[in-house]
Amino acid sequence: MVSEQWRACLLPHESSVQDAIRCLDESGLQIAMVVDAGDRLLGTVTDGDIRRGLLRGVQLSDPVAPIVHGDPLVVPPTLEQEMVLQLMQANKIHQLPIVDAGRRVVGLHVWDELQSTPSARPNTMVVMAGGKGTRLRPHTENCPKPLLPVGGKPMLEHIIQRASGEGFRHFVLAIHYLGHMIEDYFGDGSRWNVRIDYLRENAPLGTGGALSLLSPRPEHPFLVTNGDVLTDVRYSEILDFHERQGAAATMAVRSHEWQHPFGVVKTRGMEIIGFEEKPVYRSHVNAGIYVIEPRALDALETHQHCDMPTLFERLQAGSDRTIVYPMHEPWLDVGRPADLEQARNNHEPA
Repeated sequence: MVSEQWRACLLPHESSVQDAIRCLDESGLQIAMVVDAGDRLLGTVTDGDIRRGLLRGVQLSDPVAPIVHGDPLVVPPTLEQEMVLQLMQANKIHQLPIVDAGRRVVGLHVWDELQSTPSARPNTMVVMAGGKGTRLRPHTENCPKPLLPVGGKPMLEHIIQRASGEGFRHFVLAIHYLGHMIEDYFGDGSRWNVRIDYLRENAPLGTGGALSLLSPRPEHPFLVTNGDVLTDVRYSEILDFHERQGAAATMAVRSHEWQHPFGVVKTRGMEIIGFEEKPVYRSHVNAGIYVIEPRALDALETHQHCDMPTLFERLQAGSDRTIVYPMHEPWLDVGRPADLEQARNNHEPA
C-alpha cells in the first residue's frame, strides 16, 4: 500500500536542517524526500541522518544538503506489493520512495501500512466491462476485453485487486459483450473476499446510461472506472478528494501535450502578426475514472443511452458542481493492440 501522506514528506532541496526536522515531525512517516523544483528525487533524510549531522557540527540553520543520503533505494510504481515487502525486509528499511522513469516522486511505501489491512469502505466501485473491444480484434473475438490477460491475469482482476487493497469491498460490473464469460470467471467475488454484482445491458448504454440500472441506488458516493484502464492512481484518494470538494461528480483527467509539426503563422486578415515555431498545445483528457454522487443519477433515464461527458453536461446545466482530479500516476487505456502489448510489458509475471 502507498502511504496517503507521502506528499507531506517532500522537502525542497534548498531547505535547512530545521526544515527537514519540521517535515519529519509533520508527516510522521520518519523520512523526508529531498526534491528539486520538478519533484525529482535528489535524496532522503531520516532522523538518523540529522543526528549524525549534528554530531559532526552541522547547525539547524545550515542547508540540508550535507546530511542528505544521495543514493536511496527506490522502486518503480509497477512493482508488486509482495516484492516491495521483500526489498524492505532485506534492506531493513521502513520507507521506500516510489519514482517514475524520470525519477519524479510519485509515492511512498511505508512498512507499517503495507503490513496492515485497510478498513472496509462503504463506497461501491462500478466497473464498465461491457464493450466489444473492436480495435483489439482478433484478441477480443472470443474473449471480452476486460478478461484479456496482463501479467498472468485479466485486466479486470488487476483493477479489483488494487481497489480491494484500498478497502473497497463491493463491486458492480456492467457487462454486455460476452458478459457470461466475465460472470463465470468472477462469480460473486468470494474468491477475492469481495462482493460482486452485475449490471446486464441488453444494448450498449454508454458509461452514464449503464449507471441508470443501479438498483438499489448507492447510499454513498461511488467510484466508476472503465474496465480497460490500468493505473497506479489510488482510487481512495480520488474518492477522498471528491468528498472534500462537495461536488456532484468528479472526473479524473490526464495532462496531454501535442506539438504542432509545423511553424505556425499568426495572421489578422492578410497581415502577418507573428510566428510560433512548432508550438506545444496542452490540454486535459478524460482518464476514464469518476466519482459520482447518488443524487447525480436523477439526471439519467433508465435504459437510455448516455455517455459520461453528457451526464456531466446535464449536471452543469442543473447548476451542480462538477470538477476534475488531475492525475500524474502511470495510466494506460488499453484500446489497441499496441496498448495491450505495452500493458503486458509493464506487468510481466513475477
